[in-house]
Parts: sequence; structure tokens; C-alpha cells
Amino acid sequence: MEFLPAFGNFGFTLLAFVAALSIIVAIHEYGHYIVGRWSGIHAEVFSIGFGPVLWSGVDQHGTRWQLAALPFGGYVKFLGDANAASAGADGEALGEMDAAERRRTMPGAPLWARAATVAAGPIFNFILSILIFAGVLLVNGRAADEAIVGGLIPVPEQISVLEQGDLITAIEGEPVGSLTDVYELSRSLDPQQTVTYDIVRDDAPMQVEAAFPLLPIVGSVAPQSAAIAAGIAEGDVIMSVDGAPIYGFSQLRDAVDASEGTELDLSVWRDGDMLELTLAPRSTDLPTAEGTFETRWLIGITGGLIFEPETVSVGPWDALTSGARQTWFVVNSSLSGLKHIITGAISTCNLQGPLGIAETSGAAASQGLDNFIWFIAVLSTAVGLLNLFPIPVLDGGHLVFHAYEAVAGKPPSDKVLKVFMMVGLVLLLSLMAFALTNDIFCP
Repeated sequence: MEFLPAFGNFGFTLLAFVAALSIIVAIHEYGHYIVGRWSGIHAEVFSIGFGPVLWSGVDQHGTRWQLAALPFGGYVKFLGDANAASAGADGEALGEMDAAERRRTMPGAPLWARAATVAAGPIFNFILSILIFAGVLLVNGRAADEAIVGGLIPVPEQISVLEQGDLITAIEGEPVGSLTDVYELSRSLDPQQTVTYDIVRDDAPMQVEAAFPLLPIVGSVAPQSAAIAAGIAEGDVIMSVDGAPIYGFSQLRDAVDASEGTELDLSVWRDGDMLELTLAPRSTDLPTAEGTFETRWLIGITGGLIFEPETVSVGPWDALTSGARQTWFVVNSSLSGLKHIITGAISTCNLQGPLGIAETSGAAASQGLDNFIWFIAVLSTAVGLLNLFPIPVLDGGHLVFHAYEAVAGKPPSDKVLKVFMMVGLVLLLSLMAFALTNDIFCP
């Protein structure tokens, strides 16, 4: 059992976690603030962090913007709120206001304005996620439909004479019409040290010998995985497992499946050097296309081709729709995972707490800015979803109160509201404590 993250420097991990959380919280609270302002509700304080104030300033609208010493959250306090959590109204202050001034308060604003202001926080989190996912696609583009070599990836003893711009038309005599065909054909072929590629270069057809298309190249390393704990890095090539040479990613996957969690000795090629690493695959619950989960032994890496496919640019609309689909995928997977945890179909260890999220933050940051930005988008979606849960003290709880008011014609009394807020706080703290125990005791 390890209390602190097993990888890297704890200070770096904490810094990455605070940076990711601060960005997400700032966007969330800005959603509350700006929609409230548009709706005629005055914000007294916009705070990033809690506790002693390190810096503050008042803008032209009379809102105090501040940075506080504990950067693990934030809040917007609107005029008329009893506290930063909007748990009830400041009755004494409201009693001294005229009608026009009360309209500028959160309790005195119309129901539509209060509901819109509350819902804006999670919605802005989803918007941030969509924009990040879309921005990554706009910058990187997407793989071209044809199997065209965009660049070569360094591999050990590479005999490939593939060059940028080569069009692959066949592998081992089997025709290839698209990049998808390369993946599908590679999965059906038996891995071997080299295979024959039919290519077209400068309008001239030719044949070349090169490594198996799906070599055991590490395309990415998952945070909190056996691979990252063992020191495996993106770009590594797994040469052998328990002394047996492997030539395809499928051979590595089969060895991991067959291990059932026992340790594996890996020979790893990295930038011309050979490393000997040992790791034990971990039992992992994975979502399926049917919306269920399956438990498999994994080491936490993804594979890739021996070449970088040629990319084509993507238009803004296609990027945005793709970003929305990715955001919905995160939402759907999270809800499905929570359902399966509650029903006992998968382990409760799938629920991460603050230490687990912090470790994931540091792992993502250690793998490069692009991975860290992608992680921020995923975490922003999770934060937006969590805040929509119908738990008092969360935005979803406030929306439930607003829905009650819309049906009953009046809001819950302050006494009832405070009771529900206390119950909600206990539930939220209990959930956080449970997740924290997962971080400490789950493997």
C-alpha cells in the first residue's frame, strides 16, 4: 500500500493537480458569475480557493475577484446569499432592501434567472470539454482515409524503407484499400519479424520489407497502471515477454491475458537502449460497446502502427461535433460505471478520490502538455456531471429546489433548506471519504 503517488515527484503531482483543478473551477464558477450577471443578479465575490485571501480587487461592476490560500475549489457569492454555498438567504439584509435592490439578489431574482445561473456552472464545464476536444482535433487533424505514411516511428533494427508519402496497397499480398484495412488485416495476420508491403511511391509501384504493422510499440501509458509504475514510457517497444520474442501487439496482449496477474519480465527497447522491466498485470473493469463492463488483465498501454498516418485538416463544425461526441462518451461511460458500481457488477475501486485524481493529474502532465490538456477536458466533464447530481449543496440539488418551487409555487422554507443542505453535506463528505479510502487501500 502506498499513500503517496508511486511515480515521479510529489510536488510536481500536487502542482499538476492544483493547475487542472483551478482551471476547471474557474470555468465552472465563471459560468455561474456571467450568466448571473446577464440575468441581473449581482455577484459580490468571485473566489478561486478558500481561506486567507492572497490577492483581491474590485471590478467596475462591484464584484470582488480574489485568490485564496487553499486552491482546492472556489465559489461565487451573490448578493442576498447567506454564505458562499448559497445555502439560504440573508434574511436580515434582504429585509432592508427595496424591490429594485432585491431583484439584484439571488433569492429575489425570478425563478428562471436563478435556475439559469445555477445550471451555468456545469454547462460551462461541458463547454470547456467540447472546446478542448475540438481544439485538439483542429490542431492535430485526423488520419487520412487512405493508408498513406505521414512519418516513421523509430523502432529497433528497422529495415523498413518506407518513406513519407508512400501509399500502402497490400500487406503480405492481401490488398489494402484504406487505413482501416491496415488495422483489420494486421489483426488477422500472424505476427512475424518482417512482412512484405506493396506500396506506391512517386507513382511507381514497388515492394519493401518492414516490421509487422502493429509492432508492440507503446502509443500511450495509462495513469495508475502497472506500466507507468514499472517505468514504461510512450515510444517504448516491447521486444520480449519472459524471454520469448514478440513481433506484434497481439502477442503482448495474449501474454498479459494468460498471466492472470503474475509478474512478467519485459525486454524494452528505448532510443537504442535495452531495458529489463518487471510488472504484474492488474485486473481492470473496462466498458464495452454494449454499455456493460468486462474484467480483463491489463498493464495499461495502447499500441500503434510502425508509421504515423498522414493527417488531413478538420473543419470547425466537424471538430465541434466530434468534441461533443467525446464529451457525451465521457458522461455516458461515467454514468454506466457508477451504475455498475452501485449494482455490484464491478469493483468499488473504480471510484477515485482526491489522491487518485491528483496522481492521474501528475501522470498526464508528465507525459506532455497535450496529454495534460486532454485530461483537463475529461476531468471538466466529470466535474460538470458530478455537480448535476441531485444532492443538496451541489448545483443539481439547487436545481431540484427550483423545480419544487416551479411546481409548488413557492420555494422551500429556509429551515427546510438548511436541513437538506446539512444532509447533502454529510452525503458528499461520506462519498469523498469512501473515495479517499479507495485511493489508499485499493491496489
